[in-house]
Amino acid sequence: MTSSIETFAQLGLSEPLLQALEAVGYETPSPIQAGCIPILMEGHDLLGQAQTGTGKTAAFALPVMQRLDLSLRQPQALVLAPTRELAIQVAEAFHSYAKFMPDFHVVPIYGGQSLGIQLKQLSRGVHVVIGTPGRVMDHLERKSLDLSQLKTVVLDEADEMLRMGFIDDVSWILERTPETHQTALFSATMPDAIRQVAQKYLANPQEVKIKSTTTTVEAIRQRYWQVSGLHKLDALTRILEVEEDLDAAIIFVRTKTATVELAQKLEARGYSASALNGDMNQQLRERTIEQLKSGGLDIVIATDVAARGIDVPRISHVINYDIPYDVEAYVHRIGRTGRAGRQGNAILFVAPREMRMLRTIERTTRQHIAPLSLPSREAVTDRRVAQFKERVMEVMENEDLSFFSDLVGGIEEEHEVEMKQVAAALAFMAQKGRPLQLQEKPVRPDVREGEGNRARPERDGNRERKFDRDARDSREGRPPREPREKRNREDRGRGRELPESAMVRYRIEVGRNQGATPKDIVGAIANEANIQSRYIGHIALFDDYSTVELPESLPKDVLHVLHDVEVRQSPLLIHRLDGESVVVPAKPQRQPRRWGNTNNQEVGYVNQEQRLQAHGNKAYVGGGHNGNGGNGGNGGNGQQAFRRRTGPRKPRGNVKASLKKP
Repeated sequence: MTSSIETFAQLGLSEPLLQALEAVGYETPSPIQAGCIPILMEGHDLLGQAQTGTGKTAAFALPVMQRLDLSLRQPQALVLAPTRELAIQVAEAFHSYAKFMPDFHVVPIYGGQSLGIQLKQLSRGVHVVIGTPGRVMDHLERKSLDLSQLKTVVLDEADEMLRMGFIDDVSWILERTPETHQTALFSATMPDAIRQVAQKYLANPQEVKIKSTTTTVEAIRQRYWQVSGLHKLDALTRILEVEEDLDAAIIFVRTKTATVELAQKLEARGYSASALNGDMNQQLRERTIEQLKSGGLDIVIATDVAARGIDVPRISHVINYDIPYDVEAYVHRIGRTGRAGRQGNAILFVAPREMRMLRTIERTTRQHIAPLSLPSREAVTDRRVAQFKERVMEVMENEDLSFFSDLVGGIEEEHEVEMKQVAAALAFMAQKGRPLQLQEKPVRPDVREGEGNRARPERDGNRERKFDRDARDSREGRPPREPREKRNREDRGRGRELPESAMVRYRIEVGRNQGATPKDIVGAIANEANIQSRYIGHIALFDDYSTVELPESLPKDVLHVLHDVEVRQSPLLIHRLDGESVVVPAKPQRQPRRWGNTNNQEVGYVNQEQRLQAHGNKAYVGGGHNGNGGNGGNGGNGQQAFRRRTGPRKPRGNVKASLKKP
């Protein structure tokens, strides 16, 4: 059934949804979408099994939105997700699909966000609620989430919820949903606990199982660059210049508009590039492919659908400028290189929030994707100089330069300059459009794109000084003050540089229950370990712990420091999740505290119990904390009364009387 579905229009979706899919660049349904959308639109319960990154979100979001009654401002669909990050991601997907549905409202609810904000959004009326189990339970108990009009419940990544201990919470929520509703469960695996939930809460579900047949060619060298600091376009041009054996390249982006924009920017930088997308007619697309085959074009910027079926042996590189939506798309993309027995290269641009998708690609394809070190300015300069020399030698060997030799000789005689100076001036003129030396832009790696450096304006040197000039003149006899060393504003708080390496996940023993936030964790790690915040990757918050991605090259002494760093008065106790422990140097043992007369160690007590036994478990003179007992105040039992004291406590007496003057 799914093999005959080639467009979303064949699935019976409404026109606003089709327009939104076209706007985001979707053209052909993935296998999980083609299999699930018809079943859900017919109202059946569904049990879907597919790997993460295969397009499951659209598989349930589109039929849910198709069946909504927009005039009813009450929750009609509930999506349960294991993590706040996934909840936000799913909510963003719903927003993108509702681009042409102005009356549609969706809200994500999760722990860590202000409850007041969520209450306000729910009170205004929403159609779809996406939430984590814990926060959904909170709202149900507060009666701020009304499920009386619920039509559909979706359990996304059910196996992850099982692994994180949320299955009991999910069951609690499902028991409080209306009896007549549709339930869809999606999971990458089907352990017994998940099947038990499906048997209990799904009514005659139809099962859709997408087998992962994605494999990558071993002849393709796969690498990724984690987007940070430098603009993606600048990074792309560096890679295009320095990559060895680059003959031709396909650069993949997500949308048709992006193909045209990126092609124009690369052409402006001197590259022979062209766009390839579904808006181009067949004749123009065929002409573009022929130019790529013949060498008239070196770079094609394409969408997934437009690049299907391209077989050009000279394509040596595939660059994923935008990470694909699913693993199968990634495999199809990089399959454009490494053909006809040649070696291929695949490079993937990954933003920090997309590292999860990278791990999914590695896990599904069973191949490691190595990190890519971005070429330095020196490497780009060396490459440009080498290419310039080659062009000069080609011209000297193949062109008649007699006229130009006389011209240069005339300049040398008329202005009495050396031939080397004339050649240097001509070289400068020749490279002016594309400088041989790459100029580095002053970009702070830890500043988000779009946030410029807010430099303080220079003070006016002629501004009137607000101090006594006589006082200034009185210092004339003093030696001149040493000039204060100017400090570069961009160097503040940079921290140490680390070598490029893969990111490794660590566990830290603070979470939501301790009141920790990602901002707290980033600040503690960056400040205490003296590293730049750009080296801190994805942070996932849980109730009693959190995970954070850090470079594998992080020195051991830094890990030792982070082990005892506290966030919200709780130590991080950081350790790797792959089994390698962080070895912390042992601290010297402290001597046990002795109680009683510290001036005479022979009568001191090793611990409090010995002293209590010696005094018959009586409260200390002066009273304790709670209860009745003791002498001279509100006492407690003897053990509660003792606090680290070395001498008798003075009776308080009448505090007000003690403050009166004699």
